[in-house]
Amino acid sequence: MSKRNKRETPIFNHPIIETHCHLDYLKEHSLEAIVEQSKAVGIERIITISVSPDNLDTIIDLTQAHEMIWGTQGVHPHDAEKFTSDTEAQIREQAVNERVMAVGEIGLDYYYDHADRKVQQTVFETQLQIASDLNLPVVIHSREADEDTMAILSNFENTLLKRGVIHSFTSGPELAQYAIDQGFCLGFNGICTFNTAENVRDIIRMTPLENIILETDAPYLTPVPYRGKENAPFYLPFVAEKVAEVKGVLVDDFLPIAYKNSMRLFFS
Repeated sequence: MSKRNKRETPIFNHPIIETHCHLDYLKEHSLEAIVEQSKAVGIERIITISVSPDNLDTIIDLTQAHEMIWGTQGVHPHDAEKFTSDTEAQIREQAVNERVMAVGEIGLDYYYDHADRKVQQTVFETQLQIASDLNLPVVIHSREADEDTMAILSNFENTLLKRGVIHSFTSGPELAQYAIDQGFCLGFNGICTFNTAENVRDIIRMTPLENIILETDAPYLTPVPYRGKENAPFYLPFVAEKVAEVKGVLVDDFLPIAYKNSMRLFFS
């Protein structure tokens, strides 16, 4: 196989849902080009994720730009200190939009600690309550905060009925097993293709197929063989290929399951 062929994006026999990207952060391609290239490799729907009070409106606008784009409303732990009562009101108002599929990206990040941990926890709890009240799933970011993530989620076990996903999963097996037992999905992206990411592949091995969904987190975490380039939804087939390989299943058998998982979580 030539070097050129190795770098061609695989195209499979089943559509794929891109469950997590940040379209407003992509710079190398126009939105029209991203949509067209994604459709060309079998991406059927794209969910673009809110992270800050500053891009809540932007995400709504993006969901109106093309029929295959959907969105979320929420504030990332990095921006937890920007969260106000006005932010909460805005999320509650805009999360009922028919193009908004979840509350997120929310959670805890103790690796960077861009916001005070107590503030992160309070904002996480507030947004979990919003999701519970509106009967929406959540998109969770958790980095080096496994114990507190589990402790906070445990307080919502009876009210957060739609559950959600812990995206870009790089945490330990205890949080993975808790999430699986509670009916959450785990989101995997280009990290699983990195040579140094055996810990993530170990989590993929322990995760039932019925709990796996696919994402890119574009423009970040570009999969092999395009590391170093800006990531985009149209690289998602490389992630699908690697997850199937790690699970020891044919990609054409895995993709219908991942699709069903994504539809059940976000579109049912």
